[in-house]
Amino acid sequence: MNIIRSKDFTASRAWGALPVANMRGITTRLHWTDQPYKWHVNDGEEVFAVLDGRVEMRYRDGGGQCSTVLEAGDIFFAGEGCEHLAVPLGVARVLVVEAEGSV
Repeated sequence: MNIIRSKDFTASRAWGALPVANMRGITTRLHWTDQPYKWHVNDGEEVFAVLDGRVEMRYRDGGGQCSTVLEAGDIFFAGEGCEHLAVPLGVARVLVVEAEGSV
């Protein structure tokens, strides 16, 4: 058993991660960040849950770029092939569930 207090987690660099679990090739990691990630497409699907802070999620849908602000408690699902970019608005802590080894 393990209890993680997400608000206490920090990392030495943006998008630093604390591994939470690996369940048959599906990883769950807690990320701390204060900087944008990069435009990318995951190797499979991804669940992105904001635990603390705010994150602007930009994604490309049908040839156009869209954007939405995720608040603490909000979840973003990136289906296979969904190009996206996470931009924290200040410090954020995010729980990411994805295939092991995904970008």
